[in-house]
Amino acid sequence: MSKQTFLKGTLILILAGFITRVLGFINRIVVARFIGEEGVGLYMMAVPTLVLVITITQLGLPVAISKLVAEAEAQGDHRKIKKILVVSLTVTGTLSILFTPAMGFLAPILAEEVFTDDRIKWPLLAIAPVVPIVAISSVIRGYFQGKQNMRPAAASQVLEQVVRISLVALFTSAFLPYGIEYAAAGAMISAVIGELVSLIYLAAMFKVKKKIKIRRKFFKSVKNGKETFNQLMSIALPTTGSRLIGSISWFFEPIVVANSLAIAGVLTTVATKQYGGLTGYALPLLMLPSFITFSLSTSLVPAISEAMAQNNLKLVEHRLQQSIRLSIVSGGLACVVLYIFAEPLMLVMYGSSQSAIFVKVMAPFFIFQYFQGPLQAVLQALDLAKAAMVNSLIGAAVKTALIFVLATRPSLGIMGAALAIVIGIMLVTLLHFATVMKVLPFTIYIKDYLKSGLTMVASGFVGYLFYENVLVNGAIAFRLIAAISVTSIFYCILLLLLNLVEKDEINRIPYIGGQLSRLIPVKK
Repeated sequence: MSKQTFLKGTLILILAGFITRVLGFINRIVVARFIGEEGVGLYMMAVPTLVLVITITQLGLPVAISKLVAEAEAQGDHRKIKKILVVSLTVTGTLSILFTPAMGFLAPILAEEVFTDDRIKWPLLAIAPVVPIVAISSVIRGYFQGKQNMRPAAASQVLEQVVRISLVALFTSAFLPYGIEYAAAGAMISAVIGELVSLIYLAAMFKVKKKIKIRRKFFKSVKNGKETFNQLMSIALPTTGSRLIGSISWFFEPIVVANSLAIAGVLTTVATKQYGGLTGYALPLLMLPSFITFSLSTSLVPAISEAMAQNNLKLVEHRLQQSIRLSIVSGGLACVVLYIFAEPLMLVMYGSSQSAIFVKVMAPFFIFQYFQGPLQAVLQALDLAKAAMVNSLIGAAVKTALIFVLATRPSLGIMGAALAIVIGIMLVTLLHFATVMKVLPFTIYIKDYLKSGLTMVASGFVGYLFYENVLVNGAIAFRLIAAISVTSIFYCILLLLLNLVEKDEINRIPYIGGQLSRLIPVKK
């Protein structure tokens, strides 16, 4: 099996993540154009319920599988790898059988009693079949990640989005005549089919790449897998706790927002539109750069687990420093672009700039979101998932309380929810960072952080001046692309001149890395 280095595996996931996010944005634009803010609001109110059920079904196993497979691979224990897979598939399969029909049964009750909008039941019913599909896919992805072979997982992400985007316009337009709620359900159906095709691909790749036979003595492996089950659960349960807290918080978020806005005097239909604008338009744009940090996080768990198994603390710190620096570098550019060009971006993408104010207010603080993932991955790899869970619990509690406190004020309304979300993100990230500092010999390079801040401010200023003073008579889309390109080029030049990226990191970029690395001064 093709094992990649940490950086190479990360670059593969980053490339796939970039393609996936671009396709995902096209998908969201299509959905938004067909069903509008109200339809997107119905869609986004159903998604947290789905994520909550999937989180419970997965039981945190993907991270546990990745960690234990990496350790077993380092020791050459193939029998252990087989047990890990067999036990994991048994657990996720059993939970899927329980939760999929439960989700279908509870959909009408949740829609009418909890969300106070019975139209949400149709998107909830449409998405229910995806639960077992995602659960099984996650086990196979965890296996490949543990093997430090990121290609199958990366390709499956791209394939899922290609299928989804190919079908979303067809299904939303076909169901739209019956009502917005049915069109939102149609968008969900396209997601189910995309995930199914992704699972078929992963299963095929697993059959080709694996060196162990899963079907042989399957039930015997289950019966003798108590120790493996306990090892998986010791990692999975705290990890699930952390994710479950986030999922439960997200599940309650639309409920608290809807009721808070009602207290503030906002009508139900208007509240749904506002929530759709925040979570369906603004947040996906703000979360776009997270494909880089997600890729870093995915590669970090097996890489750090392997380093810890070899008791190489110096390598652990190097990986963490590398991840945080790359997260800040990539997230910094995103913050600049989103803050400076919020209005034209929303106008070009969605045909409306109403939600641009959310992007402008939240963008400067989202730098904390971009390096939260790598910090959490390090905590999981260091068997500190419980600490990460407590940090997430504190952040979720504060966020939910602040949503109610701020969104009930008529002067803030939905903006109160936006402020509460960024405060929650900042708090969890700072708590994760403090926890890592307690257990790892970690050096803070203040000069690099100052140089990163200078790079962001300078490139933002240059981008703003270019957009406002050059090509002012051109089409808005052309002006936007030109301004973002100038901002990005200037930002990258500053990164090279200020030595904020290392020579070997640039050298690994395909085709152009060798030429670009020559521009980086050698560290003395």
